[in-house]
Amino acid sequence: MSMEAGLPVERPKPGIIHLGLGAFFRAHGAAYVARAMEVSGGDWGIIGVSLQSPGTRDALAPQGFAYTAVEQGPEGETPRRLTVLQDVLVAPEDPQAVLEAMADPGIRIVSLTVTEKGYCHNPATGALNPDHPDIRHDLSHALPRSAPGYLVRALQLRRNRGLAPFTAMTCDNLPQNGRVLRGVVLELARRIDPDLADWIGALGRFPSTMVDRIVPATKPEDIARLAAMGITDAAPVMHEPFGQWVIEDDFVSGERPDLAAAGAELVTDVTAYEHMKLRMLNGTHSTLAYLGYLAGHETIADCAADPVFAAFVKALWRREIIPALTPPPGVDLTDYADQLFARYSNPAIRHRTWQIAMDGSQKLPQRILSTWAENHAVGRQSPGLTLAIAGWMHYISGKGVDGQPIDVRDPMAAELAARAPDGPAALLALPAIFPESVAKDLAAPVTAAHARLATHGVRASLEDLT
Repeated sequence: MSMEAGLPVERPKPGIIHLGLGAFFRAHGAAYVARAMEVSGGDWGIIGVSLQSPGTRDALAPQGFAYTAVEQGPEGETPRRLTVLQDVLVAPEDPQAVLEAMADPGIRIVSLTVTEKGYCHNPATGALNPDHPDIRHDLSHALPRSAPGYLVRALQLRRNRGLAPFTAMTCDNLPQNGRVLRGVVLELARRIDPDLADWIGALGRFPSTMVDRIVPATKPEDIARLAAMGITDAAPVMHEPFGQWVIEDDFVSGERPDLAAAGAELVTDVTAYEHMKLRMLNGTHSTLAYLGYLAGHETIADCAADPVFAAFVKALWRREIIPALTPPPGVDLTDYADQLFARYSNPAIRHRTWQIAMDGSQKLPQRILSTWAENHAVGRQSPGLTLAIAGWMHYISGKGVDGQPIDVRDPMAAELAARAPDGPAALLALPAIFPESVAKDLAAPVTAAHARLATHGVRASLEDLT
């Protein structure tokens, strides 16, 4: 199974551009698109765009942009060679080339996995942050830096050339992600050209989606292990067997790959699915990331193997998260929780708590705070979620409860580190994370939980709750 440069591969013409070509999309969305073409044909090749660095392009180019997706199950690994990727552009090197690619009439979908912070929005409200440095740049320059900026300027090119807009499809973990994307794009467009905003609003489409697959970071030993199997690949991706993609079937002129044939679910409203996944999976992932890291656990599988953490996360689903959810049609949330725990327990998936803990300021509102607020509004106690928030507060201080330093990666890291020594009250005063009403109601319980973690440690605090 060689992947050397020069291997002849018959490939479809590009129909999709993907902004933010990380491991997740290559292991999830690209795999679905490849399968859809295998079953139903069509020209839906993908051009990837790196908005930051050339690393992915430089690794993939010598192998013709083909790569290996490795399914890691409890009983072994199954590699699959994907050739759906046609090219990778590096935006900072040539922004105009990216815009021209997005303005090509053959491109009908622009998808995104740029992480929560890539939307340049206020996480607490979902609105565009006009003071974001990249947005300030994009308002005064024709060549953009931000993902919303690329969408707006590319749509402007298409309008000027008499072309239809593309469908902009976000695949990031945001509540009502399509509506958030539509909002930031329209607001940015309105500040640049109100007529452009009206055109996008009338003709553009921004379907919401729910994506689910655990994709740990690829490690050097993964590459070496594949090489020992005879697979030469500088940029493989690892993923769990499970995969889910729920998509609102709302595309410009109805043009899209036959994603249903690849196993995706096409629906009219994704809200119930995204709430289920954001709160039950992402919410507990973040909870285990902060508390697990503080307790010395390297991975989610390590947390699941710890009886104290296992009892805690199961109680969290049962008592605090499931009661706040309306299940999607035909879904039993208790069964879904059992499936999640089985996935967390997969020893082949080494999903690091430190990796999941990144960018918590952008994740906390939709993953944890929204559930906490809904529970509080109906008088339902949320001690586990409160402890998770307190764990985040300890984590972002840069020092664990044991005094050991923590390498915090967050777009607000400097401000968080400056406020953390003054305790929870100083962090709750950040409106970009905590809405005022939530901050007020959360103050007393999270201050107590924060103190309990400091004095009793993580494990004893969890045992107190379960």
